[in-house]
Amino acid sequence: MSTTQIYQPQLQSFLNYISFEKRYSSHTITSYQNDLAQFLAFLTSQFDAPTLDNITAAMVRSWLAELKGNKLEAKSINRKASSLKSFFKYQMKIGVLQTTPMTTISALKVRKRLPEFVQENHLNTLFNHVEFTDDWDGRTKRLVLQLFYATGMRLSELIGLKSSFLDASLSQIKVLGKGNKERIIPITKALMSELLVYENSKPIRLPKVDHLFTNNKGKPLQARLVYQFVNDNLGLVTTIKKKSPHVLRHSFATHLMNNGADLNAVKELLGHSSLAATQVYTHNTIDKLKDVYKNAHPKA
Repeated sequence: MSTTQIYQPQLQSFLNYISFEKRYSSHTITSYQNDLAQFLAFLTSQFDAPTLDNITAAMVRSWLAELKGNKLEAKSINRKASSLKSFFKYQMKIGVLQTTPMTTISALKVRKRLPEFVQENHLNTLFNHVEFTDDWDGRTKRLVLQLFYATGMRLSELIGLKSSFLDASLSQIKVLGKGNKERIIPITKALMSELLVYENSKPIRLPKVDHLFTNNKGKPLQARLVYQFVNDNLGLVTTIKKKSPHVLRHSFATHLMNNGADLNAVKELLGHSSLAATQVYTHNTIDKLKDVYKNAHPKA
């Protein structure tokens, strides 16, 4: 009997819970599903598929150790352990288990990496001097890049934008973040005007497709293609290693902080659930203060 068949009822029940009750995004659900499938396959091959109430902390540690031995990064291992914690917590919630094997499982230490960002002058070069083709593809790429930097939204959030999310009267846009949490982000009137012109000049409108950004066939943009053209265009103006949509998110937050924005306000704009996730952007503000001190203080 395959792993899927052995644990299918418990696994499917959990996936239904995070899909319909917790309303997690499809990306998050897929990550949970993959993590749990890997763990359950490990249990089947190494421990002869124990029942849920016979799964021990030692078994979990054995799997995590195997992942570490396969050179998986600590951050990825911690994510997989978090998936297990949620799964076993749910089994306790519905009464299948009385205890969880995850109680004594500790997260691995992760080396904090400061977020890379694009310098303001380099982004000015991108939007003021890089030429985009004067067709639907070129207009789409330029607007996508502008909106990433103007709002700090995630790739999945931008692709999922609906035309109905635009509020022209208030110059703001609604975003559906992680867990389908809504947040409102203000944008400039000039950018809102460009978005409205773009929306009203779509060459093809397919039934049931309300996505703001589409290709020239009227279909929603694919994440892989957006990632690629963002990478290509950032490569024209910066030499930083990473050139992804998330780097534009980092740039948005860093530039706000460097120009005096309130940390809590940046947290809300980014859609972070805790302030700790936003505090990573203060490092650049501190670096800027050090430069000011060094250049201005007579004893520096």
